[in-house]
Amino acid sequence: MHHYCLYLPMEQKKSTRPRVAIIGGGFGGIELAKKLKNAPVDVLMIDKHNYHTFQPLLYQVAAGSIAADSIGFPLRRIFTRQQNFRFALADVKKINPESNTLDTDIGTIYYDYLAIATGSNTNFFGNKEIERFAMPMKNIPEALNLRSLILQNLEMSLVSKDPEEKAALMTFVVVGGGPTGVELSGALAEMRELILMKDYHGLRKHAMKVYLVEGKAELLAAFSPRARAKAKEFLQDMDVTIYNSVHVESYNGYLLKINDGTNILTRNVLWAAGVKGEFPEGIPAESIARGNRILVDEFNKVKGYENIYAIGDVAAMITDEYPNGHPGVAPVAIQQGQNLGENVHRMFKRKPLVPFKYKDKGSLATIGRNKAVADLGKIHFQGFFAWLVWGLVHIMSLAGFTNKGIIFFSWAINYFTKNSDNRLIIRQFNTKTGMTDPEVR
Repeated sequence: MHHYCLYLPMEQKKSTRPRVAIIGGGFGGIELAKKLKNAPVDVLMIDKHNYHTFQPLLYQVAAGSIAADSIGFPLRRIFTRQQNFRFALADVKKINPESNTLDTDIGTIYYDYLAIATGSNTNFFGNKEIERFAMPMKNIPEALNLRSLILQNLEMSLVSKDPEEKAALMTFVVVGGGPTGVELSGALAEMRELILMKDYHGLRKHAMKVYLVEGKAELLAAFSPRARAKAKEFLQDMDVTIYNSVHVESYNGYLLKINDGTNILTRNVLWAAGVKGEFPEGIPAESIARGNRILVDEFNKVKGYENIYAIGDVAAMITDEYPNGHPGVAPVAIQQGQNLGENVHRMFKRKPLVPFKYKDKGSLATIGRNKAVADLGKIHFQGFFAWLVWGLVHIMSLAGFTNKGIIFFSWAINYFTKNSDNRLIIRQFNTKTGMTDPEVR
């Protein structure tokens, strides 16, 4: 029985060292756990998946450029040599701050200190119809659903006798002009250019339409004006139709309405228009900010609590420099995880804590083959060199030597052959139920 005291009720907890429970195995949670390697604490990471997802490359899984396994890495494997680390595969339902416990689907888990690193999920801004019919892409299963849908609809367009339905099956609308939306639009345009007529004899390039819809006046709003203009130019050269300063009003699975009066018949709406914090219940409303993010102080401590912290996308640290909190990007989560880990060490050594200060190392986005934009501090560049830098940064950021190698060789093969081997419909996506068909898994 002793082994299970890791996550059985608090009465069973016998360890004399304080337990730091980390909910979430994303960028922030991993960095925090690593930083606590030599701290006088027991670390327990809890996640409903047993792997870490490298989210910046999800769109390439969706587009069939790379294999899904190559952007996931087993969490236990990362911490094989960390003696004070344990992992529990569990879904946390509720945080109980008054008793320092978590309600999960495997029982009650006790903590002395809690770090919420649960990240964000797709924000449909309360529109249930769009949520039902548009395709999100925040995790590997969703990216695989999207890959299946894209490929299924291309297959169906080959056999459809109805010209209007055939056109809708070959029309792709990406909603959201941030890095994810821009990269996904570019990937679809590239698929049309390099793959469509090779694989789908009978389909024509000009019949496949790619639209990008963005509410702001510019794409890549967080980038420099030069990068924004160049990204738009790249996309337009790839024949992507861009709508700026407009919002999607409705989408019923067939007809997409935009608030400037534009109607588009499409079976493929890919939603990259916003995120909101995702975390278990138990945090009171007064500690929650806009975008469903948890209010934290400069040490990532949750407002109203002494032993609960939040890091990464789920945390809103409101400062003069970042009045809406920090951007929901991996470097913020990584740096907050490292900073909080350092402060745990300092806490036990009775040293003053170090407030979090984000070091923005720049932004990168790729639009397609030899096309990318880079803002690195005061240096701004676009094109082939930016594309190389983007690729190098992403390969170096992947967890695990094997994944780095797989992605590098996949990209190299794709580059020289102008093709890929990952366009597989492993499990059918049922557009009526919005779920994968179990009998085809």
